[in-house]
Amino acid sequence: MESIASTSQAAPSETVSGDDPARPDVTVLVPAYDEDESLPELTEGIRSACDDAGLSFRVCFVDDGSQDDTWAVIRRLHAQDARVEGIRFRRNYGKSAALAVGFERARGQYVVTMDADLQDDPAEIPELIEILEDGYDLVSGWKRDRQDPLSKTIPSRFFNWVTRKMSGIELHDFNCGLKAYRREVVKSVDVYGELHRYIPLLAHWAGYDRITEKPVEHHARKYGETKFGFERFIRGFLDFITVLFLTRFAVRPMHFFGSIGTVAFLFGVVVSLWLSIDKIVFGAHLSDRPLLLLGALCILFGAQMFTTGLLGEMVIQPRMEETASYEIAETTVPAEDEHAAVEDA
Repeated sequence: MESIASTSQAAPSETVSGDDPARPDVTVLVPAYDEDESLPELTEGIRSACDDAGLSFRVCFVDDGSQDDTWAVIRRLHAQDARVEGIRFRRNYGKSAALAVGFERARGQYVVTMDADLQDDPAEIPELIEILEDGYDLVSGWKRDRQDPLSKTIPSRFFNWVTRKMSGIELHDFNCGLKAYRREVVKSVDVYGELHRYIPLLAHWAGYDRITEKPVEHHARKYGETKFGFERFIRGFLDFITVLFLTRFAVRPMHFFGSIGTVAFLFGVVVSLWLSIDKIVFGAHLSDRPLLLLGALCILFGAQMFTTGLLGEMVIQPRMEETASYEIAETTVPAEDEHAAVEDA
């Protein structure tokens, strides 16, 4: 991985000095994959929006293994304005990896993420920041008037509806690339695989529950073609199941496997008891009864699930004892008294 900050030479005399890029108010994080045509226009839009609003900013492009001139364009933009920085992956790792690396390097009070294809409008940035300043932890864009074909909008609406109902987070567009965060939020979530779609859910389970949304302008793609196909919806559903399990049951696997095992085991016991009574009282023949096999399978399956839950608890307990940490939002206990209280405990 190559980063402009460490590999490029000092910017020439025409570099815009502007604000100190080491302490920006906003880090605008933009994953890019084969988007060389759109980056200059996007950069100018971000610069104009932030300068007009009096926001100190830096733009961090993450080149996700592009095969076109994306990296050359990023280097040229950096030479023109030191507030534009870049990170280059050696190959394509995906949007989640690009966001994870960008989150690690985010500076300033706020972080804004947006796509590089010009469908997200940089003019929305100041209003998103204003909402964060009202006390919210995360603001998600809502592409209410989405400029995409029905092959993308209809599955996306269904996907968002299912996620909203199962997660309990009232957002209409979980997958919108335009989002704004307080910096401490992005430092508290682990994004990998394809989990970038569920950052609001990850943030919520990390304790950042002041989440809202804002309808945003959505433009038709100006250059190139979309990099995502229908398979992303299948991966998205599987990732959603992963997120639900990790956020709810990662530290209590017995609650998940034990619940399934208990229901299956009790169902099998009830079926077996009923068949036993039918045999003893009414003399029924059981050799040709499919319920006999079903009852036995449910008992075995329930026992296996229960055992899996116990094994999961045995695996997780030592790790939790070694690595358990809890984020304290606020305290009225002085540091000395807090340390003494821990020792007394």
